[in-house]
Amino acid sequence: MELFLYYNLISMTKIKVRKGESLEQALRRFNREVHRARILQEVKDRERYRKPSEIRRQKRKELARRIFLERRRR
Repeated sequence: MELFLYYNLISMTKIKVRKGESLEQALRRFNREVHRARILQEVKDRERYRKPSEIRRQKRKELARRIFLERRRR
């Protein structure tokens, strides 16, 4: 048995159920892989159109936060 999540036919998360592994364990592993691949985050990002200026503004804001936190740790 294999569990698949097709997303835009570019990224596919695929898990093979191991011998002796329960379906619940396989599903847990599958969900972990989906989370690591950031597939759901990508889906949420594509739910609505974002203007290019909005994307740039968000990136600048994230960069400023990262720099602030880095300086605070020192």
